Amino acid sequence: MQLAELRGHRHQADRAFRFVAIGAAALVLLILGMIAITMTRRAWPAFGDQFFSSTRWSAPERIFGALPFIWGTLYTAAIAVAIAVPISLGVALFITQVAPPWLRKPLVYVIDLLAVVPSVVFGLWGVLILSQHFGLGRSFLTAGIILAIMIIPIITSLSREVIETTPPSEKEAALALGATRWEMISASVLSHSKGGLVGAVMLGLGRAMGETIAVALVIGSSPQITAKLFSSGDALPAVIVNQFGESTDTYQAALIGMGVVLFFLTLIIGVIARAILARSEKKLGAA
Repeated sequence: MQLAELRGHRHQADRAFRFVAIGAAALVLLILGMIAITMTRRAWPAFGDQFFSSTRWSAPERIFGALPFIWGTLYTAAIAVAIAVPISLGVALFITQVAPPWLRKPLVYVIDLLAVVPSVVFGLWGVLILSQHFGLGRSFLTAGIILAIMIIPIITSLSREVIETTPPSEKEAALALGATRWEMISASVLSHSKGGLVGAVMLGLGRAMGETIAVALVIGSSPQITAKLFSSGDALPAVIVNQFGESTDTYQAALIGMGVVLFFLTLIIGVIARAILARSEKKLGAA
């Protein structure tokens, strides 16, 4: 009898936990849906062909073309990823495969500490050092370098966790067959971890696209579409934070519209990252 009652209590606890978990997941989806609906409704007066296709932004003339800011957001994020990925992957491989045990823990602590430094500190450093001392000016390149520094800890930490899931037997088998350390890393570690590494890069990309203060300080606030690294530009988060306080009516709706665009861009990046990670986990499970 006591055993039956214990099983009944466990069953009730499992059902309660299931309902709580489903409720939490539904609450997150509800909040995201409310954010999307509310912001889209507020931004609707500014939406149109001109908003997504025009390169001109003039509040006095009520002309709001967000294309240069969308370009600036994607361009600086791409620069950041191009700089950060090789460094992050190299640091993660060094920590997990090369560094002696006494050095690994301090390196992990330093990387984790970099992740919690306020973005405004990086932005001020970029203004004072990169823009003035190194002569890069306020440009796409300066913004990309600052974003790269900010996302390196994120990509490195996630990559390190993914790489450490490689079974020791696979690495030992490669070494036993006469492979060098690099051949073992490329054949066993990277092939095993490539799905998770791509997911880490995508999450870093999403973080770079959403950064506000640091980019606003170093990008130059010049709405233009150009691939020149040393040209000034602007990005969606920077425009919103710089101009929202003085905006009204359609002007404010256009800024909210840029927030909607940024919201869906980062959401798409997150969904892609999650899909890549799920696919990688499925392959690992099948293997």
